[in-house]
Amino acid sequence: MFSFDWHRFFLNDLSITFLGEVAVRVIFAYVVVFLFLKVSGRRGIRQLSLFELVIVLTLGSASGDVTFYDDVPVLPVAMVFVVLLVLYRFTTFLTARSARISRWIEGEVITLIQDGLYKLDSLDGLNISEDEFFMELRQEGVEHLGQIRLALIELDGDISAYYFDDDKVKPGLSVLPPEHRQDFTHVPADGLYACNHCGQTLWLQAQQQLSCPRCQRKLWSLALSNRRSR
Repeated sequence: MFSFDWHRFFLNDLSITFLGEVAVRVIFAYVVVFLFLKVSGRRGIRQLSLFELVIVLTLGSASGDVTFYDDVPVLPVAMVFVVLLVLYRFTTFLTARSARISRWIEGEVITLIQDGLYKLDSLDGLNISEDEFFMELRQEGVEHLGQIRLALIELDGDISAYYFDDDKVKPGLSVLPPEHRQDFTHVPADGLYACNHCGQTLWLQAQQQLSCPRCQRKLWSLALSNRRSR
C-alpha cells in the first residue's frame, strides 16, 4: 500500500543540515554568475549576442547543479566558470579583429523596411513572425508601413525604426491585427490597396484579382495613409 512519506518528499536521504550548505552553494553560484556578467561588460540581457546567450545558459546549468545536488563539488563548477570566461574573452578577441568571424558569430543588422516597403530578400529569411513584428511597431505608435522610412533589426533582435516627416508619409500596409484589417483576394471596391506580403500599393478596381507585381502574392488589404500617432 502506498504511503506518503513527508521526509522523502522534502529531504529524501539528506540531513537537515544540508539546507545550510545549499544556502552557501546558492551564494557561491550567485556571486560567480554576477562576476561573470560584470566582467563581460554587458548592461542588459537584451544586449546579449547568440554566443553570449549560450554562455549564460551554460552558466545557469552549472550554477543550478551546484546549488542543490549534494554530490556536485564546488571546485569543478568553478573551473567551468573559468573556462567559459576564457572562451568568452577569446571569442571577443577574434570578433574584434575579424569582420568575417564577427558576422558569423554576432550576425548582421538586417534592413527590413525601406521607404515604406518590405525588403524582399530580408523578409524571406527573417526568423520573426509578422504578428510579433507588427506588435512591436504598434507599440511605437506605427499604424502602417508608409509611416516608416527605414526599419532595422539589430544584432540583439531589437527593432530600430526611422520615420517619415508627417508631410512625407506614404500610403502603406496596415500593421493592425486581423480584426482591424480586412484582407481580400477580390477587392470589394475601387481604391488603393497594399500587398499583404511586401507592402506594395496599387490602385485596384472592384472585384479585381491581381498578383502583386513585386512579390507575386494575391492577398491585399486597404492601404492606410494616417500620420503616426505620438
